[in-house]
Amino acid sequence: MSFPLPKVPVTLFGMILGLGGLSNGWRTAGRIWQAPAVVGDVLAVLTALIWATLLVLYAGKWFWARDDAVAEARHPVQGFFLALLPVSSMIVAIVLAPMLPYAAWVLCMAGVAGQVVFSAYGMGGIWQGGRTPETTTPVLYMPTVGGGFVSAIALSAFGHADWGILFFGGGFISWIVLESLIVHRLMILPELAPALRTTLGIHLAPPAVGCVAYLSVTAGPPDVMAQMLFGYALFQAAIMIRLVPWLRVQSFTAGFWAYTFAVSALPLAALRFIEKGYAGPVASMALPLFAAANVIIGAILLGTIALLVRGKLLPASVAPVAAAD
Repeated sequence: MSFPLPKVPVTLFGMILGLGGLSNGWRTAGRIWQAPAVVGDVLAVLTALIWATLLVLYAGKWFWARDDAVAEARHPVQGFFLALLPVSSMIVAIVLAPMLPYAAWVLCMAGVAGQVVFSAYGMGGIWQGGRTPETTTPVLYMPTVGGGFVSAIALSAFGHADWGILFFGGGFISWIVLESLIVHRLMILPELAPALRTTLGIHLAPPAVGCVAYLSVTAGPPDVMAQMLFGYALFQAAIMIRLVPWLRVQSFTAGFWAYTFAVSALPLAALRFIEKGYAGPVASMALPLFAAANVIIGAILLGTIALLVRGKLLPASVAPVAAAD
């Protein structure tokens, strides 16, 4: 039976992370700089609407294009993007909390539970071995690191920082362990194929999102640990800038949303530093980082709309794992 609606890849849920992070940035900027908080509210509604649309279309794919959905879920790289389902749900819960607190709380708990189940299942699978080098990419951060940090942020947003600390710990230790594995793959083994290079956008995310998570679960002014996380995020950003010519080998696709998780989190962390009473070097970076995040995410959004209008946003099918030349 033919599929009556677009076959939405789960990777498109990456849009929610960037737009939701930008929404939180505008709301924080409204509290500390009197910036128009309505921008954050509009972005929150837009984020929720896109998430709901993607969720309906993706769920439909399991009924009307089940073979494609199964192939995606079993793919050694794309399969780990399924972590975006619970992670994006928690992001939506955070941005909707001021408007629909009870519904947002239910969504938050569903996201946290989904993250735990998927992380345990996914990581338990790869611990059994047999994984090939070309499938070892920063996508492996998504279940445990991304899920753990966002769970910490979400639970703290609903007043449960004590529980959030547990998830921060799980995400932080997982990040340290996985980063050594992934950097070893990047340094020693053949280079990532062009089709996989946008996954490096995820590599920038752990220190930036981790900094936001740490600031969320701790009280008082930002301490040395928070500043160290932010410093490492800046260093990762510098490496990413140096890699721009290498990364641009791949033409623009919706996969570029992978960069927006970190792009939105870095200025959000700086804004949270100011909100917590910090007045050091990080505070002076908040405005330029926030401005840059709006430009970058805005450009990716416009590029995505252009792909949609041209009918080139969605892939025809799940691509095989690309091997390096």
